Amino acid sequence: MKVLSHALLICFLTLVSIGARAELNVGSPAPAFSIPAALGGKDIVFDLAASLTKGPVVVYFYPKSFTSVCTEEARLFAEAMEEFETLGASVIGISTDTLDTQREFSRLECRDKFPVGADTDGSVVRAYDAARGTTSRIMASRTSYVIAPDSRIHSVLTASDAESHIQFALKSIRAWKAKN
Repeated sequence: MKVLSHALLICFLTLVSIGARAELNVGSPAPAFSIPAALGGKDIVFDLAASLTKGPVVVYFYPKSFTSVCTEEARLFAEAMEEFETLGASVIGISTDTLDTQREFSRLECRDKFPVGADTDGSVVRAYDAARGTTSRIMASRTSYVIAPDSRIHSVLTASDAESHIQFALKSIRAWKAKN
């Protein structure tokens, strides 16, 4: 009986974790959004549709600015921006932090290289199935999407580490470019 209870608990936890890691499907339309953001400490509005006219867009969600892994991820994306730009791609990071926080984060950790969006109500995070937390405090999961210029999701990754997101996005954009 104890073994059966343990097995049922493992099955339940597996189902819960699968549900918590829901992502939009590759090939599906990417939800359109326009979001207040910061780039180099200055306020901008990031519009996905406008950015897609220039090439693929990496939309990466992260839980909280100025935490260790989120800071590492922002710095790694900043270091790779020249390569993303060479491939014709742009990048935006999104969390549920305030615009005040994003202004500072964009300057210090993103090194003025790419914008970070302030999704304070969690609407973009929810639209991309990247939400975690309680109904009173939504946070983003660490999920990256590569969106092709036709507004379709080309690839998606949910992983807890920082580095895999940058490498995954670059590899995905190279594969998209090879086909187009």
